[in-house]
Amino acid sequence: MVSLLIAWTANGQNMTIKGLVTDSITGDGLSYASLIIKGTNIGTATDGDGHFSFSAPSAGGLLQVSYLGYDTKEVRVSPGKAVNLKIQLAPNGIALGEVTVKPGKERYSKKENPAVAFVRQVIALRKSNDPRNHDYFRYDQYEKMVFAMNDYQPKPRKEGKSGKFDFLVEFVDTLDAGTTILPVSEKEKLETVYYRRDPKSEKRLVKGNQSSGIDEIFSRDGIQQFMGEVFREVDIFQNDIPLFLQRFVSPLSTIGPNYYKYYLLDTLNVNNQPCVDLGFVPFNSETFGFTGHLYVTLDSTYFIQKAILNVPRHINLNFVSRMTIEQTFERAADSTRIITKDDIEVNFKLSEKSKGMYARRLNIYSNHSFEEPDEEQMAIFRERAPIITLKEAYRRPEDFWVIVRPDEAARKNPNTVAKLMVRLRSVPVFYVTEKVVSTLVSGYIPTHEDPLKSKFEFGPMNTTISGNSIEGVRLRVGGTTTPAFNKRLFFDGYMAYGTRDEELKYDALVEYSFNDRKEYRKEFPVHSIRLEYMYDINKLGQQYMYTNKDNFLLSIRRKKDSRATYLRQGELTYYREHYNGIAYGAVARTFREYASEYADFNRIIPNAAVTSVSHYDMTELELKFRYGKNEKFYQTRNDRIPITYDALIFNFSHTMAAKHFLGSSYNYQRTDIGAQKRFWFSAFGYADLIAKAGKVWSKVPYPLLILPNANLTYTIQPEAYTNMNSMEFINDEYVSWDLTYYLNGNLLNRLPLVKNLKWREVFCFRGLWGNLTEKNNPANGGEGLYVFPAGSYTMWKAPYMEASVGIENIFKFLRIDYAWRLNYRNNPDIQVRGIRCTMRLSF
Repeated sequence: MVSLLIAWTANGQNMTIKGLVTDSITGDGLSYASLIIKGTNIGTATDGDGHFSFSAPSAGGLLQVSYLGYDTKEVRVSPGKAVNLKIQLAPNGIALGEVTVKPGKERYSKKENPAVAFVRQVIALRKSNDPRNHDYFRYDQYEKMVFAMNDYQPKPRKEGKSGKFDFLVEFVDTLDAGTTILPVSEKEKLETVYYRRDPKSEKRLVKGNQSSGIDEIFSRDGIQQFMGEVFREVDIFQNDIPLFLQRFVSPLSTIGPNYYKYYLLDTLNVNNQPCVDLGFVPFNSETFGFTGHLYVTLDSTYFIQKAILNVPRHINLNFVSRMTIEQTFERAADSTRIITKDDIEVNFKLSEKSKGMYARRLNIYSNHSFEEPDEEQMAIFRERAPIITLKEAYRRPEDFWVIVRPDEAARKNPNTVAKLMVRLRSVPVFYVTEKVVSTLVSGYIPTHEDPLKSKFEFGPMNTTISGNSIEGVRLRVGGTTTPAFNKRLFFDGYMAYGTRDEELKYDALVEYSFNDRKEYRKEFPVHSIRLEYMYDINKLGQQYMYTNKDNFLLSIRRKKDSRATYLRQGELTYYREHYNGIAYGAVARTFREYASEYADFNRIIPNAAVTSVSHYDMTELELKFRYGKNEKFYQTRNDRIPITYDALIFNFSHTMAAKHFLGSSYNYQRTDIGAQKRFWFSAFGYADLIAKAGKVWSKVPYPLLILPNANLTYTIQPEAYTNMNSMEFINDEYVSWDLTYYLNGNLLNRLPLVKNLKWREVFCFRGLWGNLTEKNNPANGGEGLYVFPAGSYTMWKAPYMEASVGIENIFKFLRIDYAWRLNYRNNPDIQVRGIRCTMRLSF
């Protein structure tokens, strides 16, 4: 009874403080802002919408409100009853002057709007003070990237009990806003950037690079390439800003006045310069734009001293609950704009209820110079690679980093992530989990506990068991050597067995690289010679360009894949890639293709008679050329997974063979060309276009003709025809296209309720215009040709076409398309329409 009385009395001496914390321009609530009664440890944080409520002593006091990227604000809370506050925070580092114009709920108009007229002047002069207008430009760039568990609080434990991970509290760090984080990945890099205007060239000399953290299970260079694209350096002076693998409309875009609302807010001083605070917010807050401030000097130069950018709270962007970009600029003696800081802070969340992850990418720029480089520095422009890494860059001691690390990048807690990983790996459950995840990610099982010392690895594991209608259950085991075995010499191969055809298949490869490999034999740039010999099934009319043919996920099919032969093949390949995007190679190939019960070789002989043959032989020379400058991809052991498709990719190949030369059964000439490119439409999404054309110039049987790529699975695959049967069409010349348009939710974002789902529209239109010339049509009785299998046809005077309408970003990872066939709908045993799906995580 006494305890209840004390508790009731104590409660009577408290009051409830509640309210809303918002952005001073947009009025959007600021999620997870920190509030605390000054001089106490009593406080709370706002929820996802910016609301807060907590109990505090009735004596009142100063309520301190802080948020990343904003000035800390103090609000007097008077003693008494419940308090309901509305607190507006302004961007940090700015002494606000008198407000001249405030955005309200008034009707916004571009006509005769002084803010729009003002921003048009800024846009018109945005290129005039670009540092790359100089003949030469160089600067030092320090970059630090941190990933951390956000708002980390150790779990309370019963007295006397301890846990395996209690030591984590020793690595907790605190942000300036007072939020506690547990860093789990840290990367630091120091480089000097050299720019030359004519001939245009930009080189980066990496002087120091270190990283540690839980992402070590991924490819070191691959993950840095990926994160470099996700957290691109922001250039607000361009029309589009690449960020999170999307394109945001810049507030200084030429279409800015039609995309953003602009407001002249305050007159103030920034770095002792009188400036205008130009606020902006997109007309549609779900699209890829920013809210924020530009601080522009009050003179004829319209020089931007500082920029603060945030993402709207309702933006159709996955996993990002909050983001702030802060950039600062200085004016050189000749008025050239020099960036000094580019700072991005992001809160990532899988769900609204989770605390999520905190990420920060900080760039500090210094030692800018426009002088012509000396002879030693000029030599860097003669290097082939765009990024040159000093040999000692990855082995810099901590003393080096203490000297070069800016004050803004220093941690409050001296314990590093590298020390954290050592402690974590000493815990058996973490050690085993890391090994399992590493195997799942890489697809390979190392033969040494230290991956850097593993000379041979088994895999890929997703091909161990699969199935198809020819082999039944396919069992496979394989592996490869690594650079730990030899940095230039590699062995790779597999053996496979089908339970239905009872055939043993195999592949053996040896490759010599003319330059050292760091992680994988296929890493860029390839310069190698390779010898390979294999015996396996050859699925006619199915090309696995974006996945492995043995991937067990492809075992579920909409139709039987029963068109196949057996192929015994040897290849000698030379291939070379250059940093300028040019690649070329030559393949000397000899093979024997065997007929099977699934694909007969019924050859036409004189007098239109037909005889069955068991095989034919070919010895070919294939020449390849490829151009793909500035490609961005994530490198795995066997694949290059595109990060973006922005680069123009051009391919050319020509294959030739002479009858009777080294056993060839036929003369053969085939040419193929192709190109692909992503086209960005600023606020209106983007489109991916893949176009190809080819021709077989010779008279040859159907296995050597052009067999369109049929997709027999329920998955969505580029460059594959969703509702076509394998070998349904046979051609000797073709033109094909694959056009996919991603609207990024521009239509669905305008529908009430539906827009809350953050779905995005996808439209596809693909087709193939093929032709079979008279010389290769067995229906004309061509001697030496093979009779087409049943169910194979030629095209008449119309291309094969199909279209699909889809929704992606369902549950943030699923895409579902409804695809239908537009013509050739009367062919027997076809699928006219169907549902297809794929899984892809994207921002």
